[in-house]
Amino acid sequence: MKLINKITFIIIFLFVNINAFGEVSSFVDSKSVTQKIAHGITFKPDGTKMFVVGKSQNKIFEFDLSTAFDISTATKNSNEFLHNSQQVDATDIKFNSDGTKLFLAGTDEQEIDEYNLSTAYDVSTSVHQNTYFNGDGLSFIAIAFNTNGTKLFIYDATGTDSIKQYSLGSPFDLSNAVLQKQYIGTNSSTLQAINGNPQGLAFSADGSKMYVTGVSTQKIKEFTLSTPFDLSNVKFEGGYDLSGQIEEPSGIAFSDDGSKLFILDSKNNAANRDVAEYDLSCGFGVINCIDPTANKDDVASIETQSESAKKLIQHTTYPVINRMQWLRRNNSRGNLTNQNIKFQFNNEILNSLSKTLLPVYLSNYNSSNTDNENSSWSLWSEGTISVGRIGDTSVSSSKDINTSAITLGADKRGKDNIMRGIALRFGSDDVDVGDLGSALNMRTFGLTFYETKPKGEERFTDHLLGLSFINSDLINNSGSTSTNGKRSGEQIYGSFSLRDTLSKNKLNFTPKIKIDYGVTHFAEYTETGAAGLNLKFKDQYIGNFITSVGANIDKKFDLKNNTFLPYFDFNYSADMSPSTKQKFSYSSSGDKYTLDNINNATHSVHTGIGFDLITDSGFNLMTKYTRDQTTEGSYNDNFVIAGDYRASYNSTYALSVHETSTEIAYKSKHNNLNVDVTSNLDFFADDPEYGIYLKVYSLK
Repeated sequence: MKLINKITFIIIFLFVNINAFGEVSSFVDSKSVTQKIAHGITFKPDGTKMFVVGKSQNKIFEFDLSTAFDISTATKNSNEFLHNSQQVDATDIKFNSDGTKLFLAGTDEQEIDEYNLSTAYDVSTSVHQNTYFNGDGLSFIAIAFNTNGTKLFIYDATGTDSIKQYSLGSPFDLSNAVLQKQYIGTNSSTLQAINGNPQGLAFSADGSKMYVTGVSTQKIKEFTLSTPFDLSNVKFEGGYDLSGQIEEPSGIAFSDDGSKLFILDSKNNAANRDVAEYDLSCGFGVINCIDPTANKDDVASIETQSESAKKLIQHTTYPVINRMQWLRRNNSRGNLTNQNIKFQFNNEILNSLSKTLLPVYLSNYNSSNTDNENSSWSLWSEGTISVGRIGDTSVSSSKDINTSAITLGADKRGKDNIMRGIALRFGSDDVDVGDLGSALNMRTFGLTFYETKPKGEERFTDHLLGLSFINSDLINNSGSTSTNGKRSGEQIYGSFSLRDTLSKNKLNFTPKIKIDYGVTHFAEYTETGAAGLNLKFKDQYIGNFITSVGANIDKKFDLKNNTFLPYFDFNYSADMSPSTKQKFSYSSSGDKYTLDNINNATHSVHTGIGFDLITDSGFNLMTKYTRDQTTEGSYNDNFVIAGDYRASYNSTYALSVHETSTEIAYKSKHNNLNVDVTSNLDFFADDPEYGIYLKVYSLK
C-alpha cells in the first residue's frame, strides 16, 4: 500500500509539473477598479498608468501606479473621461504608440470612436475626432492593433463569434481600413476554441501569440501564430483555468515584457469589479513560452553573429592578400609604400556606394631603395566600406549590413627576397535585423602577420596568421519592448596559398591554390532589459575552412614615362566549414532551445579585373573590381582604388573622411625641423565643428 501511495504521489507530482511548465506561475493580487461591469483594460507602456472601461458608467477611469505594473500600488486619480455622448457601454480601449490617440469600442453603439489627447495618456484631455464602422452591424467585444498600428483586429459577437483582420494604409488610421480575412470560430478547426462567450482579445508583443478569454469556460486561451499578427495559420495551445480568482474573465493586458498578465472580472453581481494580476514564468507564456527558434527576428539575430564572424575573416585577410599580390606585381619597385581605399557592395543590393570614406593616406613616402631594402619598412593602408542587404527567408528576417574598417600595415623585404609584414585592422559591423529594431553592432581589432616567400624564380607561397578580438552590442526588439546584450569573442585565422607564374612575352599566367581556415569563439552572455523575455546564450564555436583554386593573368606594357599592367583573376571556392549551433534558454524559466545548422557550406566563384599604372612623376594608381558569386544566387561586388603620390622626399600629405567629418594633414621635414599641420571640418552638422592644428618641433 505504501508503494502504491508513493507511485501515486510521483505521478501526481510529474503531472502537475509537466502541465505547469511555462504556464502562469502564480496569482499575485487583485484590485478593485470601481468600474461597474468592467470590460476593457490597458496600460501606459511604462506601467505607471492603468485605464479601465466598462458597460455601465460610460467613463474611462485612470489609475496611477507608484510601482510599474504592480496593481497593489494603483490609486484612482482625478483624470477621467465621460464618453456617453459618443459611446455607450464601452467594451475595449486602446492607445496609439505614443498615447496621443485613444480608441473606444462598444457593443451598444456598434462603432469605434477615435479621440485626440492634448496630453499623452491623460484621458481628461480627450477630444472626439472620428467614428468608424458605424452602420456595419458589428458587435465589438474587443479590439487590438499590431505593434506598428498597420493592422486592426476586431472581435465580433454578431451571430457566430468571429475575429476580423483589417489592414490600415497608415498607422492607427481607421479611415482606410480594408477587411483582409475573417475567422469564424465554429467553422475553423483551429479557432473553434474561441467559443464560450468570449470577452477579451490580446496579442504578444511580437505577434506570435494570441489570447482570448471566455465567461462560460473561465479560461484564458492561448494560440500560436505561424506568422506574426496573421491568423491564417494558428495553433491552439490550451487554456489556463482562472476560476478561483475570476468569475467572468473579460479584458486582457500584459506588461511590456510579458512577465505579468492582467485580467478583468466583469461579474455583474457586485458594485465594484476587480483586476487580477499574475506572474508569468516567461514572457507571454500563459501556456507555453514563446519559441525563439520560431521567431524570424530571433533566428536572424543568431545567424547574424555567425555570418559576421565568417565575414570578419574575409574582411581581415583580403587587404593583406591584396597587399601581397601587389608586392609581387611591383617586385622591382624601390618604394613599396601603397595606400588603398576600398568600396565593397554586399551583393544583394547595389543601392548605395557608401556613407563613410575611411582614411586615405597619399604619399606616406618611404625613402627606401633596392640597395637598402633590408633595413627599411614600407607602409600601406586600406580602407573598407561594405553596404548590403540579405533578404528574408521562411525562417529568418532580412538583414541590412554596413561594415567599415581601416587596415594599417608595414612590411620589408629581406636579402632572400622574402617579404614579411604585420597589419592592424580596426573594424565596425552594424547590422539591422528585421523591421522592429533588432540590431548587432560588432567592433573588432585584428592583428595579422604575413609572409610571401619565393620557391624558385616565379613560384611563391603566401601565408598569413592572425588573431581578432570582438566586442558586440546586441538589441533584440520584440515590438513593444527590447532586450540588450553584450558579447565578447576571439578569433584565430590563417591563409596559405601557392602561386606559380608562367611567363612569355611579358604575359604572365599564374595558377594558384589557397586554403583559408579559422575558428571563432563567442562567450556566453545573458540579455537584460525585459525580465520575461531575457535569453541566456551559451558559448558558441564557429569553424571556417575554405579551399580555392584559380589563376590570374597579367601583362606588362612599358609606355613612355609610364608602366601599365592590366590583370584578370579567377577563383573557385568551396566552403567546407562545419555548420554551427547555438544553445540558449529563457533566463527566467530555464526553457531550453537549440538552433542547429547555422551557415551551411556553399560554393562560390570569384572573378576580378583591374590594372596598375606606375608613372615616373611619382603618381601610381591601382584599381580592381571583383565579384564573388555563390551557387545559392548571392554575390558580393568589390571595387578597390589604390593611390600613391610622392610630392618630395621630405613631405607627406594625408586625407581622411569619416562619416560627416573630414581631416587634411600635411607633414614636412626640413633638416631637423618638423612641421605638422592638421585641419578638420564636420561639414554636414547643423552646427559645424572645425579647427586647425599646427605643430613645429625639432628632434634634436
